[in-house]
Amino acid sequence: MIKKMVFVLIISSLSLIQAQQKTITGVVSDETGPLPGVTVMVKGRTSGTETDFDGRYSILASSSDIIKFSFVGMKTEERKVGNKKIINVQLTTDNLLEEVAIVGYGVTTNSFRSRPRKVNKLHQKIASQLQGVKGVGTGKPNTKVNIYNAKDPLYIVDGKPVNPQYNFVVKDLDKKEIESVNVYKPYKAKQLFGKSAKNGCIVITTKRGSYQVEDQDAYAAIQENQFEHVSASPLSTFSIDVDKASYSNIRRMINNGQEIAADAVKIEEMINYFDYDYPQPQGKDPFSINTEVVKTPWNSDTKLVKIGLQGKMYENEDLPTSNLTFLIDVSGSMSSSNKLPLLKKAFKLLVNQLRQEDRVSIVVYAGAAGVVLKPTSGSNKEKILAALDNLEAGGSTAGGEGIELAYELAQKNFRKKGNNRVILATDGDFNVGRTSNKAMEELIEEKRKSGVFLSVLGFGYGNYKDDKLEILADKGNGNHAYIDTMQEAQKVFGKEFGGTLHTIAKDVKIQVEFNPEKVQAYRLIGYENRMLNAEDFIDDTKDAGELGSGHTVTALYEVIPVGVKSEFLSEVHDLKYTKKTKSSYDDELLTVKFRYKKPDGKKSIEMVSVVKDQITIPSTDMNFASSVALFGMQLRNSKFKNTGTLEDVVELALKGKGIDKDGYRSEFVRLVRAYNDVN
Repeated sequence: MIKKMVFVLIISSLSLIQAQQKTITGVVSDETGPLPGVTVMVKGRTSGTETDFDGRYSILASSSDIIKFSFVGMKTEERKVGNKKIINVQLTTDNLLEEVAIVGYGVTTNSFRSRPRKVNKLHQKIASQLQGVKGVGTGKPNTKVNIYNAKDPLYIVDGKPVNPQYNFVVKDLDKKEIESVNVYKPYKAKQLFGKSAKNGCIVITTKRGSYQVEDQDAYAAIQENQFEHVSASPLSTFSIDVDKASYSNIRRMINNGQEIAADAVKIEEMINYFDYDYPQPQGKDPFSINTEVVKTPWNSDTKLVKIGLQGKMYENEDLPTSNLTFLIDVSGSMSSSNKLPLLKKAFKLLVNQLRQEDRVSIVVYAGAAGVVLKPTSGSNKEKILAALDNLEAGGSTAGGEGIELAYELAQKNFRKKGNNRVILATDGDFNVGRTSNKAMEELIEEKRKSGVFLSVLGFGYGNYKDDKLEILADKGNGNHAYIDTMQEAQKVFGKEFGGTLHTIAKDVKIQVEFNPEKVQAYRLIGYENRMLNAEDFIDDTKDAGELGSGHTVTALYEVIPVGVKSEFLSEVHDLKYTKKTKSSYDDELLTVKFRYKKPDGKKSIEMVSVVKDQITIPSTDMNFASSVALFGMQLRNSKFKNTGTLEDVVELALKGKGIDKDGYRSEFVRLVRAYNDVN
């Protein structure tokens, strides 16, 4: 009976206490505005709440309670409830604690070092108390600083503010490179660094003191082709290029409002990004040859010559059996959403098109390389997709070791008369083992002797090594694409599946001989990194480009006719031993010669096409190719653009738009207009 009475009394007391409580609401702010993440507690209790993004809170308290408001770096405030239901508080800066500094792998606080017992607590609170920073440090030496942005704090590295789109690069900084990290709360950051630091600021000092967060993308230097005198150099020789990475990379930069590096602009890759209406080959050769001569749109004194190849188209079911080895970079630099996550989705498009007779293996590399999927039939798509889904990024980048292992696996499962190919997907940032461009070139030249072809897919930006990937594709009998969106992945693995994976002709070279009676000088537009010596044309040991099923290749020459004075052409002295004689070729402008090998061949086959000196009305394709070339010259600020403008680029593109069933040409027009609006 007594126990029952005690129980009733306890319940009654609790009910009475609860009845006396009320909901207290309000807003906590500092001198700059609402303050999120403030701890709000009733004094004497062990639980409480925090203010939301707008600084608002709600808590139960009785009239006799005192509510305490605390925030790291601010003076703690207390308010008695009394008869109030709304309590707004403005916190002020605690001059004892203005910032949190992380030095080495420990945590200290500037102006607060006399109280080291607080360090660990501060370390734990950085995640929740600093808007925009989820965690700092691991507490262990020689590990990466685990910084990642949630609400875009301002990062300053070695005195330079970082564009928010490059925050992921800061995240991947190796802790061994860092001297110190200072973390400023929003209220103090805004005072010191302005509005851009309204969500807090992280100031990083590296040991070398000159770390470049932005512009870590690397491109091979391009020396733009000049006009060549026919009297001195009648032959122009180059390797074809079916790579298209430059255009999709430039598109990404324009859409992101970034400045475009001149060496990122490869005009031939921009032109070849688009399809052209060339006829399918009719004879035994795997491609048709198409030429056209028009007046140059940007220079009325010159002529523009188009040379186009159309590769034979094979339907997917007619392609030879594939032995594919996916070589995937899973290093720490691939963790961004536009790298490994996008990569996995892109590869799924490829996997879904595989046939039962096709085989797929997967090799990954980070600090080391390993096989995660042994040869698996294309009919077992679930197993292949599961292996892709399980990939995670982390560690350094041993690209050379990965290439060695991938080729070893591809050779072990080699299919005679089949499509044996390694598909490398990476941002190209190799930093373990053989890492230099020269070392990678030597490695891949050795590996191509195996008969295994190579496709190179570039992902990401901020740390994208286009120069290295171009070398791998060029020297590895392959192609190079840059994938920045699922739309581009669909183009590479959907629309151009056969051309991406199946080579119909290798070591394709072009040599043009100009008629000195008609042409005073010539200039090849683009292809600067594909130029060959004249003698290389008939040398079957010299490597050149590959042509895939359905691929087109287009090259443009600007020529200065005999007798025309040009500001781009300096005079040369007459040659003593070269005499001009009347020939029977007075109606010919030039002769184009082509050499190629079959995919498994070792001896070249030659084709010849003569181009007459006849100017025609530009075709739709000629207008569009001219437009892309002129845009490339605008982006490079080339002197050869002459009087051409961005408005001329749009006008030419609209004339060359054609049917455009996939919308790529319309997208180009929008891209040029967007670039024109901000330049």
